[in-house]
Amino acid sequence: MTVQIKRLEREALFFITFTCYKWQNLFEITDCYDSVYKWFAYMKTQGILTAGFVILPNHLHALIYLPAKAKGLDIIVGNGKRFIAYEVVKRLRIMKESDLLEKLSKSVKPREARNGKLHQVFEPSFDAQLCVSGKFTKGKLDYIHRNPVKGKWQLAESYLDYVHSSACFYEYNEEHELVELTSYLDLI
Repeated sequence: MTVQIKRLEREALFFITFTCYKWQNLFEITDCYDSVYKWFAYMKTQGILTAGFVILPNHLHALIYLPAKAKGLDIIVGNGKRFIAYEVVKRLRIMKESDLLEKLSKSVKPREARNGKLHQVFEPSFDAQLCVSGKFTKGKLDYIHRNPVKGKWQLAESYLDYVHSSACFYEYNEEHELVELTSYLDLI
């Protein structure tokens, strides 16, 4: 994590990021965006709210709110990464991407392999920042929403056209068809 976050931090909004191993475009290669949406839906059943997101070909950013009774952020993100990783590997097998599967397999550390891990789908850590103000949170939202049209990406003509994002929720008050969103203004 980029900042120290107390293990017991609850009733708080976090900006999180996690990345595919060595920045490989695994979400895109496997078309596994739907697995991220399923993770968001599962979190909702646990009382964890999604306030914003963008899923890029090789990483994701999200604003998530942990209620008082939620598990720790490290557990929530770790479980999400594990859930999504299983689906990525399953799809790579279906696609017969044996070279990529072998690369991901050889990247597992020996200690993790002894514990049953077979593939390194994501970078081991994740970044998390506590959203302490509306201004900070709005800045993070602007960053993630514009990410698909910045630098090398150019994934859409306009950031509002990129489907794997919460941008239209904030710009046009449109519900996302796959994610139940809660405005960050209701959470800080």
